[in-house]
Amino acid sequence: MTFFSMFFSFAVLLLRFKNINLTNFGKCCVLIFITFSINARALRFSHTIIFAIEEINNSTELLPGIRLGYQIHDSCAAVPVAVQAAFQLSNREDKIFFKDSNCSMSGMMAAVVAESGSTPSISISRIIGSFNIPQVNTSFNYFQTSVALAKLVKHFGWTWIGAICSDSDYGNNGMASFLQAAQKEGICVEFSESFHRTQRHKIQKVADFIQLASKPSPSRQWIGSESWITDTNLQKFTFCEGAIGFAIPKSDIPGLKDFLLDLSPSEVAASPVLTEFWEETFKCRLRKDVNTEQRVCNGSEDLQKVPNAFIPSSPLRITTLVYKAVYAIAHAIHSVVCVKENITAECDKHLLLESKQVLDALKKVNFTKNGYPVSFDANGDPVAVYELVNWQKGQSGNIELVTVGFYNASLPINKEFHIDRNLTWMDGQQQVPVSVCTDSCPPGTHKVLQKGKPICCFDCIPCPEGKISNTSDSSDCFPCPIEFWPNPEKDSCHPKPVEYLSIDETLAIILAAVSVGGACLAILTAAVFFHHRTTPIVRANNSELSFLLLFSLTLCFLCSLTFIGAPTEWSCMLRHSAFGITFVLCISCVLGKTIVVLMAFKATLPGSNVMKWFGPLQQRLTVVFFTFVQVLICIVWLVLRPPFPMKNFSTYKETIILECALGSAIGFWAVLGYIGLLAVFCFVLAVLARKLPDNFNEAKLITFSMLIFCAVWLSFIPAYVSSPGKFTVAVEIFAILASSFGLIMCIFAPKCFIILCQPEKNTKIYLMNKK
Repeated sequence: MTFFSMFFSFAVLLLRFKNINLTNFGKCCVLIFITFSINARALRFSHTIIFAIEEINNSTELLPGIRLGYQIHDSCAAVPVAVQAAFQLSNREDKIFFKDSNCSMSGMMAAVVAESGSTPSISISRIIGSFNIPQVNTSFNYFQTSVALAKLVKHFGWTWIGAICSDSDYGNNGMASFLQAAQKEGICVEFSESFHRTQRHKIQKVADFIQLASKPSPSRQWIGSESWITDTNLQKFTFCEGAIGFAIPKSDIPGLKDFLLDLSPSEVAASPVLTEFWEETFKCRLRKDVNTEQRVCNGSEDLQKVPNAFIPSSPLRITTLVYKAVYAIAHAIHSVVCVKENITAECDKHLLLESKQVLDALKKVNFTKNGYPVSFDANGDPVAVYELVNWQKGQSGNIELVTVGFYNASLPINKEFHIDRNLTWMDGQQQVPVSVCTDSCPPGTHKVLQKGKPICCFDCIPCPEGKISNTSDSSDCFPCPIEFWPNPEKDSCHPKPVEYLSIDETLAIILAAVSVGGACLAILTAAVFFHHRTTPIVRANNSELSFLLLFSLTLCFLCSLTFIGAPTEWSCMLRHSAFGITFVLCISCVLGKTIVVLMAFKATLPGSNVMKWFGPLQQRLTVVFFTFVQVLICIVWLVLRPPFPMKNFSTYKETIILECALGSAIGFWAVLGYIGLLAVFCFVLAVLARKLPDNFNEAKLITFSMLIFCAVWLSFIPAYVSSPGKFTVAVEIFAILASSFGLIMCIFAPKCFIILCQPEKNTKIYLMNKK
């Protein structure tokens, strides 16, 4: 289990989520909140607004004939100051800024460009929103950023993280949104903490938790939002090497740099803010009433020669949002007051503009400026498009901000990220680090949550018998289709092997060989009897029934071959019907021979005339009658509910048994029962005839053969019911062969022995005389 192999923070991570966001809106002159302390970056934002408004006022396409005015307020980076200004604006207590201009109804604002800080902007929007005064934010939407950060964490497979945010409305709202988004993505947050820069005890608590003071400090992978991931002041902390996060896409504003550089001494001297900035930047004084040892500015100062945040030295990010925010408001006003006629637009200068009109128009704004589209959805949010940036060490050894890809929320799911450069991770590693509570469960297992722990902490349990999981981190296993069975790894389903008594198996070959051998033996016996058909031993016991019995035994041996091989519809019907009919024919012949023995003995008694009632014709009719009954049973069985091939899935879970279903169990047991009835009847008659004179008597041989026959089939019933799969068929074949061999060996073997080995006994005199 890897615990906290990485760490993710928000503001420090979620300190400020920066995005363009439409919250609420206002009227005629544009109002801008900006923070000074003195903050040269914020000063650049204010002049960017002035630059954009001057561009719009000089445009012949956007708001032709109408000039926009503006007011700039200093919130001092404090929520109370920003709120006070918002109340003043809502109460129409603001002062006219340009006294010489014709800014009609200066108290009616068209809109507000948000303060550069996120938390003051939220406070302002709550106040002016009640009056339907629109506000265009120049910071990230915390909900969109939270979703993007959660997707970024998921994209790299991290599920065990920690989160930090600033203790402010913006940070806490962002944290709440992130925790919700992380939960949807299946990410577990081990801890989440908020702190303010003045809360030393909370800062210490966070530092202790992530072991920043440890020597050596454990490696942490940091993910940050725009407010600190692009902060050059934080890049000096080497423990943040490899940090990744989102930034506003870079762009350029033509003419802005020249506008910022074009600050005349008179313009600087007329503005207290610019004066303070000038004096701080060049370490000289413009104000004569200030007692200081600094030199007096001589007018040769050049902003290009002094490092400062007012003149951008790299492609612009937030400045672009400020620029586009002004244009968005201008386009909204244009759609309300201007109507396009032919090629030109005609604007109504005397229209009484309502802030609600600008608010509604802003939601429909859709234009492109400097190659970048600007639009908002129904919630006032733009499409979330961010750059993915990475802190990498440059050749000089300093940490540099490198763009490695982008995120676009409008792209299909799982394709929002496009990474086109290699990333550097914590400690300069090139491999993506791992941060999980429990290692991923491989296919063939499923997750079982550990009691009392987050959903990311689980045990990997092998799938139960008959089930698989073919993906990593599967929450459950699913069964294979009925004709499939899991492989040993339980990560895929393979077709079950089909089992039947195949001719390729050793058992089937042996049984087939014995079956053919038995048939050959019966044919050979018939050949011997035919060759010696005139001898007394052959003629004494009805040679016609003997040949018919040998023929039926041949069929009995051969019918066992129908049980070998894959069952088909025809083979299933043939095997049972052929077996039943041939065995009844066989038993009928034996029964006929038994009756012949009895009748022959009765015929030797004085005055007996019995043989005329059981002559050859009657013997044939007896065999035909008994066999016809079995044929009738088989026909009814095959017509109503015949046997059919089926796949048996219940005997073995991992094997399919291909077998013949009985169709009608009554039909099957009727066939066997009829054979058994004839066998018992034959056995009883043979027992009655066993004490007749030896030389005349075949009954003893029939008695012994019927005893073997009945013993085989009585033992067959429990063996047949309990044998699984192909062994059921093998048991049935064995019973057929054993009973057939019992009949041929008991009835015909002694006679063949006398015929072939003791011909002296094969005489009429020997048979007629007792020893």
